[in-house]
Amino acid sequence: MVRNNHYSENRNTLDKLLRSENKAAGSISLPDIVVNMRFWAQVENVLVVVSDMAEGKSHIFAGGFARNLDIGEYQQENSIWESRILSLMSTEEQEEKYIAELRFFHYLRHLPKSKRTDYYLMSKLRFRYTDGDNHDVLHRMYYLYDENYENLRFAICFYGPLPFDFKGKSFAVNSVTGIKEELTASRNNSILSRRESQILTMIDTGMRSAEIADLLNISVHTVSRHRQDIIEKLQVKNTHEACRLAKSMELI
Repeated sequence: MVRNNHYSENRNTLDKLLRSENKAAGSISLPDIVVNMRFWAQVENVLVVVSDMAEGKSHIFAGGFARNLDIGEYQQENSIWESRILSLMSTEEQEEKYIAELRFFHYLRHLPKSKRTDYYLMSKLRFRYTDGDNHDVLHRMYYLYDENYENLRFAICFYGPLPFDFKGKSFAVNSVTGIKEELTASRNNSILSRRESQILTMIDTGMRSAEIADLLNISVHTVSRHRQDIIEKLQVKNTHEACRLAKSMELI
């Protein structure tokens, strides 16, 4: 269950993480991707979103599934987020989506670079259709890197009907083996270390650095270093924001 609705902050956090990965243009051609994704939207009848990390833009291709959604002639957005599509979800559902994507991002960080493209994110979402009712939607997200697997260039999302139900909400799926791993709070160990979670919990209770250092028998300098590492990993401005995001993600 999501305990706090800070989905806009979570989205900003993920935005910084994804766009900071992109340092330079890679060898992947956007025109080639556009041609392929326009074709694939028609083949699968899905709604496809291609987010360009370098340009900070999204390109939308509507297959037949889009007729279920009130999005009109929605083809491009000056953001890596398809806000008109996401607005068809409740704020709680949007927050769960961003948290799942944050977990997936950190899940990939711990894999060998050459193996990252073997995985995609699969999530079960709830959308409001034009009939006014909420329906389950299957969301799949793939990351495309440059030829050296160094820089994230594109994120490609597929939205379509849920052909069959499954337990759980979000999974990291190995597209080679078919093995999937649910991205629950148990995956949070890959984001913050045990010591960082411990210190952030103490910060959340109002403890000062000197008090934390005394209790843990470490130096104030070490506490300060952990605070900065936490802020950097969660891509927030301060530990106050870190505490709010960590609660949403059940890190503390």
